[in-house]
Amino acid sequence: MTISQFISAVDDLAWGPVMLILLVGTGLYLSIRLGFIQFTKIGYWWKNTAGKLFDKHEAGAGEVTPLQALTTALAATVGTGNIAGVTGAIFIGGPGAVFWMWIAALVGMMTKYSEVVLAVRYRERNAKGDWVGGPMYYIKNGLGQNWAWLGGVFCVLAALAAFGIGNATQVQSIADAINNAVDSFTPNAAGTFQFLGNPVRVSTFIIGLIVAVIVALVNFGGIKRIGQVTEKLVPFMAVVYIVAALVVIFSNISHVGEVFGMIFKGAFNADAAIGGAVGITILTSMKKGVGRGCFSNEAGLGSAPIAHAATSESDPVRQGLYGIFEVFMDTIVICTLTSLTVLCAYCSGGIDITWGVGGGASNVAQAMSTVFGSRLGAVIIAVCLSLFALSTTLSWSLYGSRCFEYLFGVKATRIYQLLFILFVIIGATMSLADAWNLADALNGFMAIPNLIALLALSGVTAKLTKEHIGTHAGKK
Repeated sequence: MTISQFISAVDDLAWGPVMLILLVGTGLYLSIRLGFIQFTKIGYWWKNTAGKLFDKHEAGAGEVTPLQALTTALAATVGTGNIAGVTGAIFIGGPGAVFWMWIAALVGMMTKYSEVVLAVRYRERNAKGDWVGGPMYYIKNGLGQNWAWLGGVFCVLAALAAFGIGNATQVQSIADAINNAVDSFTPNAAGTFQFLGNPVRVSTFIIGLIVAVIVALVNFGGIKRIGQVTEKLVPFMAVVYIVAALVVIFSNISHVGEVFGMIFKGAFNADAAIGGAVGITILTSMKKGVGRGCFSNEAGLGSAPIAHAATSESDPVRQGLYGIFEVFMDTIVICTLTSLTVLCAYCSGGIDITWGVGGGASNVAQAMSTVFGSRLGAVIIAVCLSLFALSTTLSWSLYGSRCFEYLFGVKATRIYQLLFILFVIIGATMSLADAWNLADALNGFMAIPNLIALLALSGVTAKLTKEHIGTHAGKK
């Protein structure tokens, strides 16, 4: 076995059936133990999240507002996978993959909720006075000092994964999106924009340098500056993408019923849904849908609670409600809109799909082009992908540095930040598939220490939830 084959096998293990069962199983267990509040208290959590997005909040030193904590976490979860990853899952797993993506999200709401509740409950102040928290802290402070090593394992995996998942791959996505948009303007026969007979390509090094400067300016401002930036960036990028997707969907409104029929039918019989015999099994549809749902909203991975721990909100449950909303926004809204955009364009004859073969962002651009034209469609996807990727990089720089701080102390974080910024430039010009697969695997294995803690501390989460619901949301 070659090194590449070994890394690929490790990646398959990290995101294989066993891991997906653990992630979904944990979400289901927590849903049962917490009384399925994502459904029974939907009015309450909606009122206290979406209903308060425009309320004014004050945050003290070393903390951010509840909204800024949410947008920082959303900045990491709403990434290129919401466009390219979702499309790939549908192409390989059939339309039914969307159904299984929804299932993963619905139980994942309780996983993310539990992560945030525990992050706020067991957080602490660091030497700079900042609130710090996440799996490593609720493992150490919740399970006891004898388990601190498990928090260290999580931090090692997360700090290393950040260089790939939250850094180089994101910058390369920005470069690809920008160059694809450039190519859409008067392309030659080879599909590359030319000036004076020479192909025009935007340098990935220059793009990496620009992104590195942005990350440095934001990152060195600390958690408060990251929160201030994501508070403005996330709503803007979400609105641009949602509006563009809705325009395509409403332009094909007559096919929406057909699309939902394909999704529900395809969840249990993919071939029947697409009118052919391409051999997509229920297991493939389920694996791709659940995998994309878990990977996209990061419920169970332990990354988002690092951001939520910095909130000025003192009630763990009240901040935990934003975890439910986070999964709803990422998967139920944005991933679903990507799915409907592509499938509506397919049903209208605007794009072709080779089922069983992976798709990507270019297919979403094609779907957008059926309404906006090839140039504007490519530009919309380039803008959205670039913003999604940039926001992910900003948040993962925080996640990685917080994990490094746990391992080596607050003074060591500057070293990590400098390495992270430098790697933005280096990673933009690299083409190492093995490195990305390894980072992907580390990202998946982060879930193991986190899931152990979530299950072990589920009694604490249930107690806090029962007390809060009984006091604030009534007995209904």
